[in-house]
Amino acid sequence: MNKQYHYPEKALLDPPRFLPKSKIFESVKPTAKIKALFIRQINKITITHSLSNRSINLPATPAVDEILIFRIDLKEGELNNDVLKYIDMAIRSPIIFELHYSNKQKTIAAFKRPSEADSSKWVISEYFESNWFAEDSQRIPPPVALDLAGLYEILLKPLMPYEARPDEDIQAHVNRLDKVQAKQRELDKIEAKLNKEKQFNRKVEIHKQQKKLKQELQQLIRA
Repeated sequence: MNKQYHYPEKALLDPPRFLPKSKIFESVKPTAKIKALFIRQINKITITHSLSNRSINLPATPAVDEILIFRIDLKEGELNNDVLKYIDMAIRSPIIFELHYSNKQKTIAAFKRPSEADSSKWVISEYFESNWFAEDSQRIPPPVALDLAGLYEILLKPLMPYEARPDEDIQAHVNRLDKVQAKQRELDKIEAKLNKEKQFNRKVEIHKQQKKLKQELQQLIRA
């Protein structure tokens, strides 16, 4: 989870490409709530690297013909994942986001793939993220990949909170992690409900639900 990769120099965009928020708004038409989050939380969005066959000489695949690295400078120390999802929906390439705030940085990304039902649309998983690092932390080169899809997996794996099972490909791994996050949200709601409940009989019933959800969560987490 704590790896920070150094992207190949050949992939560096010189100069980096500034992406106005207005361009994203034109493309995906966010709600007023999401637009307000963009304005309140983001200072600037910059595309810093393009990892493609042209730049790093790795073969493209039907699912991955380019990986973009986005730098997002924050006004606050957090960014709502719904904002990232709108950016992902607006850009037709897998994206690795690097968030910067107060001399710190973190990496965050979802697994993004073309929809099987409609290749013009993207299926976007839950988001996975690193810890915060000092901006001058040492980075390491990513391991060797055979193609861009393989490189994409390499960049995503350190962000994932639980390792893949022996029989899992990237899609199956991501699907399980999405279920882990959904189950954790269920558990959080039940625990909040349990803390508020005053009646003993109701507390006993909610406690049973809590125990069941914890068991289901552990089964999903287990590698």
